[in-house]
Amino acid sequence: MDFREVIEAAGQVVDFAGVAVMVIGALVSIPLALRGHQPRRLPAGTGKLSFYRLYRQLLGRSILLGLELLVAADIIRTVAVTPTFETVGVLAIIVLIRTFLSFSLELEITGRWPWQKQSGDPAEATAG
Repeated sequence: MDFREVIEAAGQVVDFAGVAVMVIGALVSIPLALRGHQPRRLPAGTGKLSFYRLYRQLLGRSILLGLELLVAADIIRTVAVTPTFETVGVLAIIVLIRTFLSFSLELEITGRWPWQKQSGDPAEATAG
């Protein structure tokens, strides 16, 4: 097994892990949402979340993690195996699309952009 085959296999393993995280996350989110699992950090003034909203948040977090793994797999395969201008350009487009999806999911899950601090976070109050 040469270097290229090892890197391609590593990329496939990380790809599989990304898809597995999304599928398992979707399945695990159902019983958690049915039991009423509430996130620790809810935006200020928010009451208990409905099943639908809970499931969307839990599923969104699984998708976010899965997307991160898929981006890592693309980077492994593109940069380590065949770093041409064309493949790096395709990788850049893929990363941009997945970054946009990640930001959109984060906004849906938390109600704020990833770079915005959560106001009134109890963890921040006790840390200072």
